[in-house]
Amino acid sequence: MAETLRMGVAVIGNVASVSLYAAPITTFKRVIKKKSTEEFSCIPYIIGLLNCLLFTWYGLPVVSYKWENFPLVTVNGVGILLELSYVLIYFFYASAKGKGRVAMITIPVLIVFCITALVSTFALHDNPHRKLLVGSIGLVVSVTMYGSPLVVMKKVIKTKSVEFMPLPLSVASFFAASLWLTYGILIRDIFVGGPNVIGLPLGILQLVLHCKYRKKSVVEGPNKGDMEKGNLEKVEMEKVNLEMEDVEKIVTIIHKNGSS
Repeated sequence: MAETLRMGVAVIGNVASVSLYAAPITTFKRVIKKKSTEEFSCIPYIIGLLNCLLFTWYGLPVVSYKWENFPLVTVNGVGILLELSYVLIYFFYASAKGKGRVAMITIPVLIVFCITALVSTFALHDNPHRKLLVGSIGLVVSVTMYGSPLVVMKKVIKTKSVEFMPLPLSVASFFAASLWLTYGILIRDIFVGGPNVIGLPLGILQLVLHCKYRKKSVVEGPNKGDMEKGNLEKVEMEKVNLEMEDVEKIVTIIHKNGSS
């Protein structure tokens, strides 16, 4: 029964996490369409890539005991492909300065993963110590990944707009954090469940900001449109009144000339 419950949570967690990794697709469709990265940040996607690399490695038999953490391999393997695609698209459409920033962050990230993989493979010779090393680094990276939206949330609060914090990403983040926290508790693995202790409250906070500022923008949007429409109608009426006055003047002049 316990094993069935764990597998059920893992499967649903996989679906939620894949949804989380796939959520930025709409954002990058916009980037491709506009040929610009606009105000979007590359940091969440680069940190997400490192997170997926580390936990894919953590789930493999090299680090874990046999395939005890196979669900981590499947979901993070998909995550690697998606996050890498986002980073490459961002790099392609970024400005020259933006490309430099992407390279300066991505290269050290890949170096960290390579060093971690090499040390865990050749310097450590048993699964518990390998899990401790890779899991500890993965824990820090996961906390950083969940904390990266704080920059975007600060922007949301400042601008009172959720334009650059997509709702699908926030919803997926909330569900993924909830499910993987549950899964980590069930398998008693702090490295799997630990990051979600922070990820879950941050996911809730993102949803709260969406409720607050999305509703406000919906209410204010039509009012602004009505004002613009009202101003346009006012200008049109003034033009019509001026034209009517000109016509009346011409008629008066013709009438006078006819009388004389």
